[in-house]
Amino acid sequence: MWNTDRLQNGAGDAFRGRSGVSSLDGPGETVIPPRLPDAVVPLAVGGESNLLLVIALILALGVSAQVLADRYRVPSVLFLILAGVVVGPEGLGLVSRESFGPALSTIVGVSVAIIVFEGAFHLTAEKIREAPAAALRLVTVGAAIAFVGTTVAVHYLLGAQWSIAALIGSLLVATGPTVVTPILSVVPVHNRVAAALEIEGIVNDVTAAILAIVIFKLLASQEANPADYVTEFATRLGIGLLVGGVVAGVLWYLLTQVHFAAGETPQNARLITLAGAIVAFGLADTIRPEAGVAAVATAGILLGNANLPYRETIEDFKGDITLVVLSFIFIALAALIEFETLVSLGLAGLAVVVIIALVVRPVLVFVSTRGSRFTRNEKVFMSLVGPRGIIPASVATLFAIQLKTEGVAPTNPEGGTLLAGTVFLVILLTVVFEGGFARQIAERLNVIPMQILIVGGGTVGRALAERLEEREENVVILEDDESIAERARGEGFTVREGDGTDTEVLRTNGADSARIVVAATGDDDTNLLVAQLSKSKFDVERVISRINNPENADAFEELGVETLSSATATAWGIDNMIERPALSNWMTELGRSGDVQEIEVTAESLVGKTIADIDGNIPDEVLIALVARDGESTVPRGDFELEYGDHITILGQTDAVDAAIDQVHPHV
Repeated sequence: MWNTDRLQNGAGDAFRGRSGVSSLDGPGETVIPPRLPDAVVPLAVGGESNLLLVIALILALGVSAQVLADRYRVPSVLFLILAGVVVGPEGLGLVSRESFGPALSTIVGVSVAIIVFEGAFHLTAEKIREAPAAALRLVTVGAAIAFVGTTVAVHYLLGAQWSIAALIGSLLVATGPTVVTPILSVVPVHNRVAAALEIEGIVNDVTAAILAIVIFKLLASQEANPADYVTEFATRLGIGLLVGGVVAGVLWYLLTQVHFAAGETPQNARLITLAGAIVAFGLADTIRPEAGVAAVATAGILLGNANLPYRETIEDFKGDITLVVLSFIFIALAALIEFETLVSLGLAGLAVVVIIALVVRPVLVFVSTRGSRFTRNEKVFMSLVGPRGIIPASVATLFAIQLKTEGVAPTNPEGGTLLAGTVFLVILLTVVFEGGFARQIAERLNVIPMQILIVGGGTVGRALAERLEEREENVVILEDDESIAERARGEGFTVREGDGTDTEVLRTNGADSARIVVAATGDDDTNLLVAQLSKSKFDVERVISRINNPENADAFEELGVETLSSATATAWGIDNMIERPALSNWMTELGRSGDVQEIEVTAESLVGKTIADIDGNIPDEVLIALVARDGESTVPRGDFELEYGDHITILGQTDAVDAAIDQVHPHV
């Protein structure tokens, strides 16, 4: 069975106020559950030294998981949860109920606060603008579909009472930043997809935690009016918003108005922010259980959108702390699994997971993203990648204890086991399969676009962005003029405001992950500095610059920057219209009806093949026009043999070109 007794000591306090009266009682009625039994095991076998070794082991496994995740481009949560199972009682037995005693629930709560704050801090207004309508529907209509669909599946397939089924359904609404953020770190999907998934994860974490505790009140107080639970939901959410807003205001004042010693200011800013997140969580959660999640989310969003000093240092620090606590809670909670409970759910349990992942999730995604700019493949990706995270696991563990305590749910003594087993089975399987194979799913669906940063949102920058976005590339425009930025944003482009000649601004806006940086401003000095920084600081694969004065070309070429002169490009265009009108018209339609793509030969399946061999495997509507080798381009004959590193240029109808690329070089 699920080892819920590992958290018993002190778990009841999570639901009781100072007087010992349960905060889960119904309106106008006081319910005092019996005191939970004291833990019958010591804090750690062998004393505090063993606890220290357990913590050291968890941190070492957490770092190793991150290294493996970077190495194999797999979300770190997959390795973390598997590590927890291996070192837990079902594996090596190095982490068990004796390891933490009553402290685990508190540690998990603080860890969740830090993780939610970290995710909310990055939820800026610019990110929300990426997919505002879809994000809003995901956290409202989508959350409702997830709740109802999961509740119905659990009731009919597992035979759970409606109250227990609803409790499970409320918890499994949450995806959460604990699983979404690690996935997006190794799967660089389009900005709109990432924004929608991040917003859904952060907001639904709050919704699920509060909704679950309100439903739990229904179990603890059977005679309460259901309308009062809506009031309780609003009360907890309101307390979280209020506390989070006040804490954010205090932190903003301390960070912007109070002067610290110059040498210690960055460190103080980091520590103050971390302390503020924990204070917001603790204060709100003391007033009302689970209001703390709403408080840290609110504080994180407000501070993330404020003009804070030392923002980059704060982000780096929070990122490192989040990695540590993420490792701890995933490994520690995974160690609570007992496979006997999961196996006892049988085929019905697996059926519930399948329905949640392959029926309910796709329905809510397609309903929430209707009428938006999301492509069909992007919707499928979002449908197949929605693993559940730590909020359901930690809250379900505490609820399971209460459900198994006499007086809380006497009509369903097995409710705690069913709750914990179902929730963790869903978490385990969705993290392993959806999280572990997220990159492969994205590659199969071809939803990983080329990352392109365009510095300069004027006429040239916007025209280029339009063409690139028509080919579903992931384009960000960086512009320091507010009016130009607003115009580009109004035309539907992803725009960031900032100075492209500032290293930190470039880093913040994706230069370190971009495959291509284009300097497209009307000033050659600005373009030269952007190109120089992109080459020297970020090692961007390709840097392309617009040149307004052809005499400046040498300075760019010395840096290894590809250049295009406005005057020369215009002359070429006019010449093509005069001498090659048909070709000129066709080139104008590139990316729409026709396309030209260049593929580097890196796959063993292409090396040694002749052009005739490849021609037999690609659609008739395309041609292999050029092969570039050692800086020279050749119009190949049928017997031309390809070598590793050659660049093949394929031209033809857009759909046919895409099909040809998939056949000769999959996942490019």
